[in-house]
Amino acid sequence: MDIKTAAALHRLRLASVPEAISFPALLIFGTGFRLAFDYDSLVMPLGMIHGLLFITYVVLLLDVWNRTKWPVKRVAFFFLLAIVPFGGLYGDRVLKREEEAGVIAARARKEGVLNT
Repeated sequence: MDIKTAAALHRLRLASVPEAISFPALLIFGTGFRLAFDYDSLVMPLGMIHGLLFITYVVLLLDVWNRTKWPVKRVAFFFLLAIVPFGGLYGDRVLKREEEAGVIAARARKEGVLNT
């Protein structure tokens, strides 16, 4: 894995956690306060924040897909994780393992232990 691919995976990881938390925050605080207290001033700002984070996540996912040449099923899996509340937290763990494996492989290649 080259440095640009590792950086793309890291950026996707950084975007996955806030995106995973923003959707439940929108549901709990935005919709919850609107229904329980007839207070809908939180819906618009939380919705805008979640929308920007979701679009950022999708753009970064497409960048990772372009660099890693993942199969469509794997990209669809990470896209579905963005739709499920707190799904991005699981995606972060999967990406962290892949990122660490790529770093280990790159070090092994650099030291001449692995010839690929």
